[in-house]
Amino acid sequence: MWTYPTLLLVHLLATTFWVGGMAVLHLCVRPAAVVTLAPPQRLPLMAETLRRFVRGAAVAVLAVWASGLAMIEVAGGMAVVLRHVHLMLALGLAMTLVYALVAHQALPRLTAAVARQDWPAAGVALARIRMLVTVNLGLGVAVYAVALLGRTWAAR
Repeated sequence: MWTYPTLLLVHLLATTFWVGGMAVLHLCVRPAAVVTLAPPQRLPLMAETLRRFVRGAAVAVLAVWASGLAMIEVAGGMAVVLRHVHLMLALGLAMTLVYALVAHQALPRLTAAVARQDWPAAGVALARIRMLVTVNLGLGVAVYAVALLGRTWAAR
């Protein structure tokens, strides 16, 4: 059986990869690609970068859920965890659904448009991904805030 600190380490590493990766892609990689590359170079770069990130994020998402649920079990189950844990679960579910939209809907559209060299369609698909990542990044920051402040709220 895994100890709580080990589960927490897995959880934190996985959430850092997921949320931090979105931040780097959204705030650094894409803007740099926009100012340095024309669409025929930028869109294939972003499609391949996102394909690789989504694959890694799939592992992170599974690790987040497995470690999070295991920590709840180690703590005594849903009936005894503090309220902020329930909120983290709800936000995590929303993040997972948004991730699924990126991975299974928006990214395949981007990849297909890039393969056809249909740059306008690829641009639309990338804009959709950017919007979804913006939402997920906001949710991720909210989860971090709830995780850090939740015990304070529960003590009131």
